[in-house]
Amino acid sequence: MSRTEVAPAGPARRLREPLALLGLFALAVAGCFTSVLVIESPRSLWPGVALAAAGCASLTWRRRHPLRVLAATTASTLAAGGLGYLLTPLLMGPLLLALYDLSLRASRPSARVASLAVATVTAVVALLLQPPGQPLVLKVVNPTAWVLLAALTGSYTGVRRTLATERAEQEERARQEEVWRHVIQERMRIARELHDAVAHHLALANAQASTATHLFRSHPDATHEMLRTLSQTTATALREMKSTVRLLRQDSDPLAENAPAPGLAQLDDLIAALATAGLGVTLTLDGERRPLTAGADLTAYRIVQEALTNVTKHAATSRANVHLAYRPDALTITITNDTPPGSRPAGVPTEPTQGFGLIGMRERAHSAGGTLSAGPRPEGGFRVTAALPLGPSS
Repeated sequence: MSRTEVAPAGPARRLREPLALLGLFALAVAGCFTSVLVIESPRSLWPGVALAAAGCASLTWRRRHPLRVLAATTASTLAAGGLGYLLTPLLMGPLLLALYDLSLRASRPSARVASLAVATVTAVVALLLQPPGQPLVLKVVNPTAWVLLAALTGSYTGVRRTLATERAEQEERARQEEVWRHVIQERMRIARELHDAVAHHLALANAQASTATHLFRSHPDATHEMLRTLSQTTATALREMKSTVRLLRQDSDPLAENAPAPGLAQLDDLIAALATAGLGVTLTLDGERRPLTAGADLTAYRIVQEALTNVTKHAATSRANVHLAYRPDALTITITNDTPPGSRPAGVPTEPTQGFGLIGMRERAHSAGGTLSAGPRPEGGFRVTAALPLGPSS
């Protein structure tokens, strides 16, 4: 809403209260006038008008002093009843409004005690001081019922407001929890990206550095080539790490230009880089190659990268196989190595659920709607198999 639309609402809101009290005073005067016309006493209208004016004037402070205002309106209303005016809803208007406001804002015990006290005093005054000859229902039951009705209406409205406030707070907490859940998921995704990129390139760089150390004296030319490849490996690691860390920056950063995410099209570069570290990888395709979505393509690449990185770190072998099987509805990726039985280094986990690498691969496969299994082969070595959907869910 614009500022020009809000400005006129101030005077209107300030005038609403006096106009409402003036209307209530008019109704109370009408109640006094009705008593003068219907019954013989009271014979004058002005005492009732004065009491009605006093009750309506006290309503100005009903939000700051609700109990005092209720006492004042009760006294003025019952004084009018003691003078012979009929306790009609019109005459009792100030009392009913004060009791409604108290029941709306006060605690339930306080509102209950005040309502019962006012109802009891009203019934006693009506029974003892109202003009004789009037029916008991009209003289006692009717004003008492109006008092209880005003109290119940105020309590009901207060409960409804409390429930609405609590519901709004619950919805706000649910929205905050949903936002926090998305933040946690994004952090986990960034953590997986950093783990896959850094772990792979560091393992590859470590293998290349070790090979260069062994070849330094006997094959200086090969050592020079190995060091050049090591420099490229570390540069690639830095690029991928910077690209992932930029996701944590503000969207307004004009210098944040993310590098394209890798995919299966970069498998040849990955295999060539692993060859410099002493791991020969054989890639075989089964079926016609089909394009994947960006998310599924990145997931497939990261699974192959992590599995081959684990081979370089944990397997006592220089060979690994990557098999891509394209089916009508899924892409099956199988990575195996032929480590002889009993040659796994001590301390290397053998269960597929241990280690962050296997956990990250499984989470990636699940996030793409696929599955992943990993475990030792009966004939020796290790196998990682992932199935990623190629349909709309990918």
